[in-house]
Amino acid sequence: MQQAPAPDRAVHAQTLQRSDIEGLAAAGGAASLADCDLEAADLARLDLSGWAFERCALRHANFDGAKLEGSRWQSCRGAFASFVAADLTEASITGCDFNNALFRRATLRSATFTGCKLTGADLSEARGLDLEFRETLLINAKLPAYSFRKQTLHKLDFSQADLRNCDFRAVVFDECSLRDANMRACRFEGADLRGADLGGLRLIDAALFRGATISREQAGNLLGELGLNVR
Repeated sequence: MQQAPAPDRAVHAQTLQRSDIEGLAAAGGAASLADCDLEAADLARLDLSGWAFERCALRHANFDGAKLEGSRWQSCRGAFASFVAADLTEASITGCDFNNALFRRATLRSATFTGCKLTGADLSEARGLDLEFRETLLINAKLPAYSFRKQTLHKLDFSQADLRNCDFRAVVFDECSLRDANMRACRFEGADLRGADLGGLRLIDAALFRGATISREQAGNLLGELGLNVR
């Protein structure tokens, strides 16, 4: 991973376009941007490995195909930003709002999202070996066919998310929500779902959780559809 940028590579409170970023990149090494305005900037295919972005405005910014390995993102606002096919290997993303952002086909190996808002984000076909989400909103997000196998998931909200074909085998859910998520063809063998909100689940869907552990209350909610009371 790249080292932190030197103080003379720090930029504060400026509105930056592609030419400005290209100039910083040409100087070599990583730069640190704080409180900068990059809204709608076209930064596609640039090498910004190791760069740091803090409290930056990134709405509609275009990072498609960019090299962002080891980059750090703190408290940025990036609604509708695009990272299609970008390389975010080992990126650290904390406290950021990337609602409706595009991460399709992005490389997210060993990346971490902590305390983020990814409502409506599209992570389809992302390559995410060892990708980690912590206390993050993934409401209505698209994350089909991702493997969470053997992870402990803490405070993740997957409400209404597209989770088709995801692998949740041996996963422990802790204060999570799967309410109204699309879980078609998911695997839950060995999972502990007692810490998950399964609201919206129908009895016909119960077969999804074959081999998983659910609480007595969750079982009662399922059987309640048949008019049965569990005591």
